[in-house]
Amino acid sequence: MNKLIIFMMGLSVLIFSCTDLEVVELDSEVVDTPEGGFTGVNVEANLTDAYNGLNALGDQANIYALMEVTSDAQLVPTRGTDWGDNGVWRTLHQHTWDASHQFVLTAWNQLNSGTFRINQILESNPNPQQEAEARYIRALLSFLIVDFWGVLPDRGPRQLADELPNILTRAEAVARIEQDLSDAQINNLPAIGPGNTNQILKGSRAAAHHLRAKFFLNKHILLNGADTDPQPQQADLQKVIESVDFITNAGFALEQDFFKIFDPAPDNESIFILNANAGNRIYNTVHYAHNFGNLNPGGGWNGFCTTAEFYALFEGPANTNAPNSGQEIRRGFVPNNGLGFGMLFGQQYDLQGNALSTRSGAPLNFSRDLPGLAGNTEETGIRLIKYHPENGGEFPDYQILFRYADAFLMKAEAQLRLGQNAEALAMVNQLRTLRGATPFTALTLSEMLDERGRELYIEFWRRQDQIRFGTFLRDWPYKGGASDASRLLFPIPVLALSSNPNLVQNPGY
Repeated sequence: MNKLIIFMMGLSVLIFSCTDLEVVELDSEVVDTPEGGFTGVNVEANLTDAYNGLNALGDQANIYALMEVTSDAQLVPTRGTDWGDNGVWRTLHQHTWDASHQFVLTAWNQLNSGTFRINQILESNPNPQQEAEARYIRALLSFLIVDFWGVLPDRGPRQLADELPNILTRAEAVARIEQDLSDAQINNLPAIGPGNTNQILKGSRAAAHHLRAKFFLNKHILLNGADTDPQPQQADLQKVIESVDFITNAGFALEQDFFKIFDPAPDNESIFILNANAGNRIYNTVHYAHNFGNLNPGGGWNGFCTTAEFYALFEGPANTNAPNSGQEIRRGFVPNNGLGFGMLFGQQYDLQGNALSTRSGAPLNFSRDLPGLAGNTEETGIRLIKYHPENGGEFPDYQILFRYADAFLMKAEAQLRLGQNAEALAMVNQLRTLRGATPFTALTLSEMLDERGRELYIEFWRRQDQIRFGTFLRDWPYKGGASDASRLLFPIPVLALSSNPNLVQNPGY
């Protein structure tokens, strides 16, 4: 009979067959017969599994944590014993992770097992749309793998279980991503416009163009590594603009009501969404006392926050984030009768307007400053919240991965890098005016990075943006100093190295 063998990257797993039980250490998934021949998979069912696998990007740990908690915009300080977790959160913000970090290993497993599932689909006679969807997913996963580790393991479904996966170089990986996102593939995807909440759970032409824009904006780094100070090719920047123009022509547009974008109701900005529960986006930041009955029963987990310096990027008065205080829309507000939106700073209140307290009875007044990444009290740190219990309920199965404002800013950035300064300035000012911020009189690359931070905070892309703009290695609050260039990549997990001698550890680990 056929045998299903599942190898999670570098992990020991049990294999059941008709007659035996054994433990193996390899780093892929294989479906084979006893003779080693690949028999194919159910394409539609495996595509569904592949989309479901992308929901891992919506977790607060692992892939998301590597993207956001390693950046200047988010940190997870230890409060007493809360959020200690053997330092896994602190080492990310301080850039002191190593090859045994559990999030690095889990992210490696999640992303690489996903690419193998796609390779199986592509070897199982998919129809043109199924192939295009599979390639879209593989391009997204491969893009993240190369971004994180600078290499791309590749196991073909016809390889025998004892054969080691090939390791694609940066150039080989980039070439395959580009092929997966070619016009020939994208044109076989469905043409889905805005407002189709159920349909944008899957790959579409607009979603593939968004990914292609992001790929070409970062292609020079994927190819060369950021520590060599590579510069983008003009032709690649032009492709960014062309892909964003395609998305615009498909009907996607900026929304005026910023926080309603994160409501599961249809909108004009959401291009590709995950069917991933957004509860951890709410609970990981709000306090235990933020208990608002059906809206937020039981309170939050009181962890994730940002720094005073990141808060200061936003226009508005420094000492309050009360409603109608002159702040730009994206900074949000904290009302005196409920849970705020955006950046939660200052005294917090219940639904009846009563001032909330910590568990020890002190005022629940979220402060700008923290004593450090450890030794914090419950109220230190400005909290960040975009998904909100008023928008979609306590646990909405809805997280946006690709949003039109991101595409809009990618085009403006490409224009700025091409020397089209007036065009870039006009685009950024259009967005700032819509968000209630004062238009710029000039635009620099530094200001472009800040604008992306203001628009896209805690939306998954901050680490990648900082690397592209050359700020990821700099010192920032609670980091402990500038980082070594080795931190531009994550280490290959120890278990993956031990199971595949074709892998070589990244420098500095």
